[in-house]
Amino acid sequence: MLKERIETALGAEITRSRPLPVGFGLEGLEVELRDGRHLAVKATRAPANPNPPNGLWAAPLQIEGYMLNELRRFSAFPVPAVHHCDADLLVMDFIETDGGGITGSVERDAAEHVARLHSIRRERFGYARDTLIGPLPQRNPESDRWIPFFAEHRLMAMARMAHEDGPLSAADLMRLERLSERLDDYLVEPDHPSLLHGDLWTGNVLVRENGIAGFVDPAISFGHPEIELAFTTMFGTFGRDFFETYEAIRPLEPGFHELRRDLYNLYPTLVHVRLFGSGYLAGVDSTLRRIGL
Repeated sequence: MLKERIETALGAEITRSRPLPVGFGLEGLEVELRDGRHLAVKATRAPANPNPPNGLWAAPLQIEGYMLNELRRFSAFPVPAVHHCDADLLVMDFIETDGGGITGSVERDAAEHVARLHSIRRERFGYARDTLIGPLPQRNPESDRWIPFFAEHRLMAMARMAHEDGPLSAADLMRLERLSERLDDYLVEPDHPSLLHGDLWTGNVLVRENGIAGFVDPAISFGHPEIELAFTTMFGTFGRDFFETYEAIRPLEPGFHELRRDLYNLYPTLVHVRLFGSGYLAGVDSTLRRIGL
């Protein structure tokens, strides 16, 4: 039983628990322990498969725990502390929210957190190890230039997955390959690689008292901040108040909102094509048509 696994892992008795919605076939609990800890739990319903189908990550909870620990090690970005992590079980602080929406005040608070995160730099793009986005692998070979890294290890890596294990057609895969060869015409190299949360959409932004309570479910790497900023617009997570505050701290080069944002959003769109099907193909087609592909 999950409760017994938690108590054994943490060495404390659970006094209260209730289901916690989590995605991708995982089991979730919100628990309170006799020692006073209030925790969020994700667990596999069966032992992690060392050979998962269709390119899925073998032990996503272990990688998620690693990414949360890395964010806390390198930054003050508000993510939950990890209490236990293995291939089948992740236990972390429960972040209290009040059910509030993402207001202008929340956007401005979020912008300050994200801008500070992006100020953390490294010499090379990628990361010390591969990470994940959702349950999908995210390769991070350390690289000297951003545009080739994005082309091969984000855009084309996910396009191939969406073709081999999803509904992306061979014709659309070829269109994306042609785009990858021309990305130097559209994208710009940043001054330095920045630490990225990597998956900033509404469901991963937790709100309390008209401000940010925390961020969850990262997909970390060192990359161009623009890929992160683009993702915040994909589902309308953040808007004008966020960007005005962010750009007052870290100005963007001209052209981001006009085209580069949509090019970067091909990556999370392809993630959704792979995970959720053909309903997201129109977004891929629309962006490629804009640049004549």
